[in-house]
Amino acid sequence: QLHLVESGGGLAQPGGSLRLSCAGSGSLWDTHSIGWFRQAPGKEREGVACISHDGMASNYAPSVAGRFAVSRDNAKRTVFLQMNSLKPEDTAVYYCAASNFYMSNILHRPFDFAYWGQGTQITVSS
Repeated sequence: QLHLVESGGGLAQPGGSLRLSCAGSGSLWDTHSIGWFRQAPGKEREGVACISHDGMASNYAPSVAGRFAVSRDNAKRTVFLQMNSLKPEDTAVYYCAASNFYMSNILHRPFDFAYWGQGTQITVSS
C-alpha cells in the first residue's frame, strides 16, 4: 500500500512560484514512480510531470516544460514539484499519484497510477 498527501497549494500571482510536496507512506514508496496531474474545472485531467522511482528520469507535459521541475528525496519519502513562471492557466487542483511503471508516455496513462493523493488547489491570479 501507498498513502500520498499533497501540500503547498495556494494562491500565486502570474509570474510567481510555488512548490508542492507529495509525502508518501507505505512499503511501496521505493519502487514507484510519482506523477503530478492537474484538473481544472470543466477540463480533462492532465499529466504534468513524472519522476522515476530512483529519481534518475523525469518527463514533463509541453505546457509546463522549462517552468516546472520535479524532484524526489527518497530518504524523506517526498516528491516536490517546483512551479515557476506561473500562468493563470496553471490554475487547477493538483494531484500526486504513484505507479509501479515508468515510461516516456506515462503522463498519458493515468490508469497506470494505482495510488492517488487527495489533491491541493493552485490558483494563479492577480
